[in-house]
Amino acid sequence: MNIGITYDLREDYLELGYSEEDTAEFDRIDTIEAIETTLQQLNHQTERIGNIWNLTRRLNNGDRWDLVFNIAEGLHGIAREAQVPGLLDAYNIPYTFSDPLVLALTLHKGMTKRVLRDLGIPTPAFAEIHSEADIETVDLPFPLFAKPIAEGTGKGISEHSIIQTQTELHETCQRLLSEFRQAVLVESYLPGREFTVGIVGTGSRARSVGVVEVILNSNAEPGAYSYENKENYETKVKYLRVDDKTAQQAEEIALEAWRGIGCRDAGRIDLRADDDGVPNLMEINPLAGINPVRSDLVIICKKYGISYKQLFQMILDSASERLNLH
Repeated sequence: MNIGITYDLREDYLELGYSEEDTAEFDRIDTIEAIETTLQQLNHQTERIGNIWNLTRRLNNGDRWDLVFNIAEGLHGIAREAQVPGLLDAYNIPYTFSDPLVLALTLHKGMTKRVLRDLGIPTPAFAEIHSEADIETVDLPFPLFAKPIAEGTGKGISEHSIIQTQTELHETCQRLLSEFRQAVLVESYLPGREFTVGIVGTGSRARSVGVVEVILNSNAEPGAYSYENKENYETKVKYLRVDDKTAQQAEEIALEAWRGIGCRDAGRIDLRADDDGVPNLMEINPLAGINPVRSDLVIICKKYGISYKQLFQMILDSASERLNLH
């Protein structure tokens, strides 16, 4: 197949004046090189397309591909991850990973939690803060946890995200509203073990590739898998392969959510246990990072003996099956 690759290159946006945190979800050149090399090793032709601006120009010029390997995160708007898939749908060009509906939904953590509740999947009680006035309406017991409603890669999450008092709630929410210019999600703090589950496949054929527990080292920001901890995971985080009863329960919940939401091909789901030890779903990542070294999905695969090349074959097999590309 001739496979185009859509992505947002971090250095492109840094050159435009965006900060390291602004571009935290975007990919470095080594990720793009690894994707291209791996697809070629699987006997496919590749073309680097880049971001949505480049894609728009290429489509306007009449360029087409058998399949697009899409990891573009998007820059603007609450549905930014859905923009490239939406454009590809309009041109009837097949692509990997989830569709615009799933990507728009899962980026908005509040809307995702409403769907999860309807599916009967455990997730922490929450409130949305759209303005300073909303802070007074929060009717949840402390401790609480606050984060931007539509960010990834731990952006906006720090040791200050764990909230013990009304004063801290005001200070944290006001800061996040100002800094990220979007609503804030406030939810009951989950004090238990944290898991991330890697998933490949679509619908009834979706399966877990493994579960790891995220352990924060003594030098890490406490209490949360924060932006700082993610960026410095080599020294601040341990990932442990786990298969106990709670981990198995987390895996079952993750698969139920993956299928219920309609995610496709591959991704990752994050869970944390509540006071009773029950894993609660925190976030669904249907467009998970795929750097060959530092991305959580790849780390999970390595823990379970799945190579980078094998992961890509699984992704392409899933996409080919649902698109009838065989």
